[in-house]
Amino acid sequence: MEKHSVRVHPSAEDFPQKEHLAWKVAEVAADPVAVPADSADMAVNRIIDNASVAVASVLRRPPSTARSQALSHPFSPGATVFGVPGTYSPEWAALANGTAVRELDFHDTFLAAEYSHPGDNIPPILATAQHKGLNGSDLVRGIVTGYEIQVDLVKGICLH
Repeated sequence: MEKHSVRVHPSAEDFPQKEHLAWKVAEVAADPVAVPADSADMAVNRIIDNASVAVASVLRRPPSTARSQALSHPFSPGATVFGVPGTYSPEWAALANGTAVRELDFHDTFLAAEYSHPGDNIPPILATAQHKGLNGSDLVRGIVTGYEIQVDLVKGICLH
C-alpha cells in the first residue's frame, strides 16, 4: 500500500499534475486489480441497501423534486431514475437517485477520523455505468473503488 501526503496548496503554487489529489484518485480507479469475492458481495449488498432506502423515501419532497428535475433532462444513452421509465442525463439521474438514497439517511455509515456514507458513491457510479453501457462486474469494480477511496480519505483527513 502506498501512502500519500495530502495538503492544501495555494492556487499560485505550481506543483506537478501527478501530485494532485484528483490524479492520484484516478490512478487508483484505473488500476486493473481484481475485485475479491467478499468485496464484490459487499458491493452487491450495498446496491440493495441503497435501492431499499431510495424506495422508502421516493415520495418525500426532496427526492420528488430532484426526480422532477432529472425528468427535464432526457438523454440517450443516459441513465435511469429509480421508478421512472426512460433514460436521463447521467448527472441528473445520479442527483435524483442520490437524493432518494440520502433523504432518510438510513444507508451505510463508515466511522473513522470522520464519519461518511461511502454508499453515496453508488448513484453516480451506477449512472455512469448505465450511460457507458458497462457490465455488472465493471459496476461492482467501480463501487469497490469508490468505497476504497472514500474510506481511505476519511481515515486520513477531515472531509467536512
